[in-house]
Amino acid sequence: MLYKVCRLYCFTEADRQDLFQEIVIQLWRSWPAFRREAKFSTWLYRIALNTAISGLRRQRRLIAPTDPDQLPTELQDIQYAADKEEQLQLLYAAIDRLTEVEKALTMLYLEDRSYQEMEEILGISQNNLRVKMNRIKDKLRKITKAVTHGIGKS
Repeated sequence: MLYKVCRLYCFTEADRQDLFQEIVIQLWRSWPAFRREAKFSTWLYRIALNTAISGLRRQRRLIAPTDPDQLPTELQDIQYAADKEEQLQLLYAAIDRLTEVEKALTMLYLEDRSYQEMEEILGISQNNLRVKMNRIKDKLRKITKAVTHGIGKS
């Protein structure tokens, strides 16, 4: 579960390891406050996602923003007919283009979490989650379609 969060929010292995360590530290610090009112996995996701998102916000204050269209992309030649590994890489690359909240919601959706669990983890109403999830699906379709059809090449 923690590795998936790290994969979604970090691009390099070193950054993933740093985030993993930061999440474990936050879990350790938060353990005494865990009241067992929610499932352990819900609490774990909440800590992990909050740590990842707050870390990104801190980094953005330190790093000058870059236009996403000017970033190199490795997706230019990937096609839907590719094997499962290539399709998975395409999905991760598309997810990387989502906002922090969209990434969190996507990860929970892919983990087959119920909308009730997502509401507890993210603090967003179930109706709002459903609307957001439909918009995210459309956004991912557009991103992957654009990449597989060569649109947006640098």
